[in-house]
Amino acid sequence: MVGLIGPDGVGKSTLMALISGARKLQQGSLQVLGGDIDNTDERAVIGPRIAYMPQGLGKNLYAELSVQENLDFFGKLFNQTDAERATRIATLTRATGLHAFVHRPVGKLSGGMKQKLGLCCALIHDPDLLLLDEPTTGVDPLSRQQFWALINSIRQVRPKMSVLVSTAYMDEAEQFDYLIAMDAGKILNQGSPLSMKAITDSPDLETAFLRLLPAEKRANHSELV
Repeated sequence: MVGLIGPDGVGKSTLMALISGARKLQQGSLQVLGGDIDNTDERAVIGPRIAYMPQGLGKNLYAELSVQENLDFFGKLFNQTDAERATRIATLTRATGLHAFVHRPVGKLSGGMKQKLGLCCALIHDPDLLLLDEPTTGVDPLSRQQFWALINSIRQVRPKMSVLVSTAYMDEAEQFDYLIAMDAGKILNQGSPLSMKAITDSPDLETAFLRLLPAEKRANHSELV
């Protein structure tokens, strides 16, 4: 699991949208799963292998539809048969604890439940690459903990599925396999959480990130705190 770390506005969400194909490149090139995501023909092959959960609770959901109807809709987008959708929906809702709420409208779900449903919709087609853009923003600490436990259980079932996460929560990033620290659209450093702390001689990731910033930004941060 790879994490893009940094505060809001450094380019994490933009990069996630580009990787998913939801946003078009203005210049340069981007290789995803061995193909050019900006090439129409190659994107048609790559796209179905990618799952994208955008930032914002319920952003990829339809509030007036039920849990079941949302999942059914996303399954149809990937041309799943009735039997395939039924099996996948049952598996995902049981794994996330949503099975008892399949007929509830999304608009009446709690933040944590919307978060889980958003993940289910992203995973409906069993992707090879899962993109999670600030997935735990706006939910309580318990829901955050439950979300990552769920992701870990899914990864145990699908160990070859790659997961790319953007987050500003450094305590979450401590658990990731590999990190890419970003600022102003550029990479400051990359490596494991341990190596990032070691190279900056830092006790934690938050301190490590601050020490990776340009001197001027470090000074500004010191003035603010």
